[in-house]
Amino acid sequence: MTLLVGHFGSGKTEIALNGALDLAAAGVRITLADLDIVKPYFRSRSAREILSDAGVELLAPTGANVHADLPIIVPQIRSHLRDPSRRLIIDVGGDDIGARVLGSLSDVVPFDDTDCLLVLNFRRPSTPDPERALHMIREIEAVGRVPVSGLISNTHLMGETTPAVVLGGYRQAVETSRLAEVPLVAVTVTEEQIADLREEKFECPVIAMHRIVMPPFAQSHERRTTGPLFVVN
Repeated sequence: MTLLVGHFGSGKTEIALNGALDLAAAGVRITLADLDIVKPYFRSRSAREILSDAGVELLAPTGANVHADLPIIVPQIRSHLRDPSRRLIIDVGGDDIGARVLGSLSDVVPFDDTDCLLVLNFRRPSTPDPERALHMIREIEAVGRVPVSGLISNTHLMGETTPAVVLGGYRQAVETSRLAEVPLVAVTVTEEQIADLREEKFECPVIAMHRIVMPPFAQSHERRTTGPLFVVN
Protein backbone atom coordinates (compact mmCIF):
# COMPACT_ATOMS: atom_id res chain seq x y z
CA MET A 1 0.00 0.00 0.00
CA THR A 2 1.10 3.56 -0.69
CA LEU A 3 -0.18 6.55 1.29
CA LEU A 4 0.22 10.09 -0.08
CA VAL A 5 0.06 12.74 2.63
CA GLY A 6 0.83 16.47 2.75
CA HIS A 7 -0.68 19.89 3.13
CA PHE A 8 -3.29 21.34 0.78
CA GLY A 9 -1.58 22.52 -2.42
CA SER A 10 1.38 20.16 -2.12
CA GLY A 11 0.39 18.26 -5.26
CA LYS A 12 -0.19 14.85 -3.70
CA THR A 13 -3.34 14.21 -5.76
CA GLU A 14 -1.48 14.57 -9.07
CA ILE A 15 1.25 12.30 -7.74
CA ALA A 16 -1.32 9.71 -6.64
CA LEU A 17 -2.97 9.82 -10.06
CA ASN A 18 0.29 9.57 -12.00
CA GLY A 19 1.47 6.70 -9.81
CA ALA A 20 -1.80 4.80 -10.18
CA LEU A 21 -1.78 5.16 -13.97
CA ASP A 22 1.89 4.09 -14.16
CA LEU A 23 1.28 0.93 -12.17
CA ALA A 24 -1.86 0.08 -14.12
CA ALA A 25 0.09 0.43 -17.36
CA ALA A 26 2.65 -2.00 -15.92
CA GLY A 27 -0.09 -4.58 -15.39
CA VAL A 28 -0.60 -4.10 -11.66
CA ARG A 29 -4.17 -4.29 -10.36
CA ILE A 30 -4.62 -0.88 -8.75
CA THR A 31 -7.21 0.68 -6.49
CA LEU A 32 -6.96 4.41 -5.79
CA ALA A 33 -8.84 5.61 -2.71
CA ASP A 34 -9.77 9.29 -2.53
CA LEU A 35 -9.69 9.97 1.21
CA ASP A 36 -9.26 13.72 0.78
CA ILE A 37 -11.85 15.41 3.00
CA VAL A 38 -10.19 18.81 3.44
CA LYS A 39 -12.12 20.62 0.69
CA PRO A 40 -9.22 20.79 -1.79
CA TYR A 41 -9.54 22.40 -5.18
CA PHE A 42 -8.59 19.20 -7.01
CA ARG A 43 -9.48 15.66 -6.00
CA SER A 44 -8.68 12.21 -7.37
CA ARG A 45 -12.41 11.67 -7.94
CA SER A 46 -12.26 14.42 -10.59
CA ALA A 47 -10.31 11.99 -12.80
CA ARG A 48 -12.84 9.16 -12.48
CA GLU A 49 -13.21 8.66 -16.26
CA ILE A 50 -9.45 8.70 -16.94
CA LEU A 51 -8.83 6.15 -14.19
CA SER A 52 -11.64 3.91 -15.42
CA ASP A 53 -10.28 3.94 -18.97
CA ALA A 54 -6.88 2.85 -17.59
CA GLY A 55 -8.35 0.02 -15.54
CA VAL A 56 -7.79 1.74 -12.17
CA GLU A 57 -10.52 1.14 -9.61
CA LEU A 58 -11.48 4.35 -7.79
CA LEU A 59 -12.85 4.35 -4.27
CA ALA A 60 -14.59 7.69 -3.78
CA PRO A 61 -18.00 9.04 -2.82
CA THR A 62 -20.55 8.80 -5.62
CA GLY A 63 -24.03 10.07 -6.44
CA ALA A 64 -25.37 12.64 -4.01
CA ASN A 65 -22.20 12.23 -1.92
CA VAL A 66 -19.71 12.91 -4.72
CA HIS A 67 -18.64 16.23 -3.15
CA ALA A 68 -18.87 14.99 0.42
CA ASP A 69 -16.24 16.12 2.91
CA LEU A 70 -16.82 13.04 5.07
CA PRO A 71 -14.79 9.82 5.45
CA ILE A 72 -17.65 7.72 4.09
CA ILE A 73 -15.43 5.31 2.12
CA VAL A 74 -13.45 4.10 5.15
CA PRO A 75 -15.40 0.78 5.32
CA GLN A 76 -14.58 0.12 1.64
CA ILE A 77 -10.90 0.84 2.26
CA ARG A 78 -10.91 -1.62 5.17
CA SER A 79 -12.29 -4.29 2.85
CA HIS A 80 -9.66 -3.60 0.19
CA LEU A 81 -6.86 -3.86 2.73
CA ARG A 82 -7.85 -7.52 3.10
CA ASP A 83 -7.46 -8.14 -0.65
CA PRO A 84 -3.81 -9.07 -1.40
CA SER A 85 -4.47 -9.21 -5.14
CA ARG A 86 -4.72 -5.41 -5.50
CA ARG A 87 -2.25 -2.61 -4.83
CA LEU A 88 -3.90 0.21 -2.88
CA ILE A 89 -2.94 3.89 -3.18
CA ILE A 90 -4.64 6.28 -0.76
CA ASP A 91 -4.77 10.02 -1.45
CA VAL A 92 -5.06 11.29 2.13
CA GLY A 93 -6.45 14.70 3.03
CA GLY A 94 -4.05 17.50 3.92
CA ASP A 95 -2.39 18.14 7.29
CA ASP A 96 -3.59 16.78 10.63
CA ILE A 97 -7.30 17.07 9.75
CA GLY A 98 -7.02 14.53 6.96
CA ALA A 99 -4.54 12.46 8.94
CA ARG A 100 -7.19 11.85 11.60
CA VAL A 101 -9.09 9.74 9.07
CA LEU A 102 -5.90 7.80 8.36
CA GLY A 103 -5.56 7.25 12.09
CA SER A 104 -8.94 5.52 12.10
CA LEU A 105 -7.44 2.91 9.73
CA SER A 106 -4.16 2.39 11.58
CA ASP A 107 -5.36 -0.85 13.15
CA VAL A 108 -5.55 -2.53 9.72
CA VAL A 109 -2.58 -0.87 7.98
CA PRO A 110 0.02 -3.50 6.94
CA PHE A 111 3.04 -1.55 8.22
CA ASP A 112 5.59 -3.98 6.75
CA ASP A 113 4.14 -3.44 3.28
CA THR A 114 3.22 0.25 3.41
CA ASP A 115 4.98 3.34 2.05
CA CYS A 116 3.80 6.61 3.58
CA LEU A 117 5.12 9.35 1.30
CA LEU A 118 4.87 12.99 2.31
CA VAL A 119 4.71 15.52 -0.54
CA LEU A 120 6.52 18.82 0.02
CA ASN A 121 5.87 22.11 -1.74
CA PHE A 122 7.98 24.86 -0.20
CA ARG A 123 6.07 27.54 -2.11
CA ARG A 124 3.01 27.08 0.11
CA PRO A 125 2.44 29.02 3.36
CA SER A 126 2.12 25.87 5.45
CA THR A 127 5.65 24.70 4.57
CA PRO A 128 7.88 27.76 4.02
CA ASP A 129 11.03 26.08 5.35
CA PRO A 130 12.44 22.71 6.51
CA GLU A 131 11.67 23.42 10.16
CA ARG A 132 7.95 23.91 9.46
CA ALA A 133 8.01 20.86 7.19
CA LEU A 134 9.49 18.79 10.01
CA HIS A 135 6.75 20.00 12.34
CA MET A 136 4.15 18.93 9.76
CA ILE A 137 5.71 15.48 9.48
CA ARG A 138 5.60 14.93 13.22
CA GLU A 139 2.04 16.25 13.41
CA ILE A 140 0.80 13.94 10.67
CA GLU A 141 2.60 10.96 12.19
CA ALA A 142 1.12 11.63 15.62
CA VAL A 143 -2.44 12.02 14.38
CA GLY A 144 -2.34 9.48 11.54
CA ARG A 145 -0.48 6.90 13.62
CA VAL A 146 1.55 5.84 10.56
CA PRO A 147 5.25 6.77 10.25
CA VAL A 148 6.34 8.78 7.20
CA SER A 149 8.76 6.57 5.25
CA GLY A 150 9.77 8.88 2.41
CA LEU A 151 9.60 12.44 1.09
CA ILE A 152 8.75 13.71 -2.40
CA SER A 153 9.94 17.16 -3.43
CA ASN A 154 7.18 18.78 -5.49
CA THR A 155 7.86 22.49 -5.09
CA HIS A 156 6.05 24.44 -7.80
CA LEU A 157 4.15 27.61 -8.65
CA MET A 158 1.80 26.03 -11.18
CA GLY A 159 2.40 27.66 -14.58
CA GLU A 160 5.00 30.06 -13.16
CA THR A 161 7.37 27.31 -12.02
CA THR A 162 10.98 27.80 -13.11
CA PRO A 163 14.05 25.54 -12.73
CA ALA A 164 15.16 27.82 -9.88
CA VAL A 165 11.88 27.14 -8.03
CA VAL A 166 12.35 23.37 -8.45
CA LEU A 167 16.00 23.49 -7.34
CA GLY A 168 15.22 25.69 -4.34
CA GLY A 169 12.51 23.28 -3.21
CA TYR A 170 14.81 20.31 -3.76
CA ARG A 171 17.50 21.80 -1.51
CA GLN A 172 14.96 22.46 1.22
CA ALA A 173 13.63 18.92 0.84
CA VAL A 174 17.17 17.55 1.25
CA GLU A 175 17.50 19.50 4.51
CA THR A 176 14.07 18.27 5.65
CA SER A 177 15.18 14.72 4.89
CA ARG A 178 18.24 15.24 7.09
CA LEU A 179 16.22 16.72 9.96
CA ALA A 180 13.50 14.06 9.83
CA GLU A 181 15.91 11.18 9.13
CA VAL A 182 13.60 10.08 6.31
CA PRO A 183 14.85 9.52 2.73
CA LEU A 184 14.02 11.85 -0.14
CA VAL A 185 12.70 9.39 -2.73
CA ALA A 186 11.92 11.63 -5.72
CA VAL A 187 11.77 15.11 -7.21
CA THR A 188 8.76 15.69 -9.45
CA VAL A 189 8.60 18.18 -12.31
CA THR A 190 6.47 18.74 -15.38
CA GLU A 191 7.38 17.17 -18.69
CA GLU A 192 8.26 20.62 -20.01
CA GLN A 193 10.67 21.35 -17.16
CA ILE A 194 12.67 18.15 -17.16
CA ALA A 195 14.77 19.14 -20.18
CA ASP A 196 15.91 22.30 -18.38
CA LEU A 197 17.09 20.26 -15.40
CA ARG A 198 19.04 17.51 -17.15
CA GLU A 199 22.40 19.07 -16.27
CA GLU A 200 21.55 19.41 -12.58
CA LYS A 201 22.71 16.83 -10.05
CA PHE A 202 20.07 15.28 -7.81
CA GLU A 203 20.53 12.66 -5.12
CA CYS A 204 17.25 10.95 -6.01
CA PRO A 205 15.24 10.21 -9.17
CA VAL A 206 13.68 13.10 -11.09
CA ILE A 207 10.22 12.14 -12.32
CA ALA A 208 8.36 13.98 -15.09
CA MET A 209 4.71 14.33 -14.18
CA HIS A 210 1.76 14.83 -16.49
CA ARG A 211 -1.05 17.09 -15.34
CA ILE A 212 -4.13 14.91 -14.95
CA VAL A 213 -6.68 17.06 -13.11
CA MET A 214 -7.11 20.44 -14.76
CA PRO A 215 -9.85 23.06 -15.12
CA PRO A 216 -12.48 22.04 -17.70
CA PHE A 217 -11.18 24.53 -20.27
CA ALA A 218 -7.76 22.86 -20.20
CA GLN A 219 -8.59 19.16 -19.97
CA SER A 220 -6.10 16.75 -21.49
CA HIS A 221 -6.08 12.96 -21.43
CA GLU A 222 -2.56 12.56 -22.82
CA ARG A 223 -0.22 10.37 -20.80
CA ARG A 224 3.41 10.91 -19.96
CA THR A 225 6.03 8.44 -21.11
CA THR A 226 8.79 8.86 -18.54
CA GLY A 227 9.23 6.75 -15.85
CA PRO A 228 7.59 5.02 -13.00
CA LEU A 229 6.79 7.05 -9.92
CA PHE A 230 6.04 4.05 -7.69
CA VAL A 231 8.15 0.91 -7.77
CA VAL A 232 6.39 -2.31 -8.64
CA ASN A 233 7.24 -4.77 -5.84
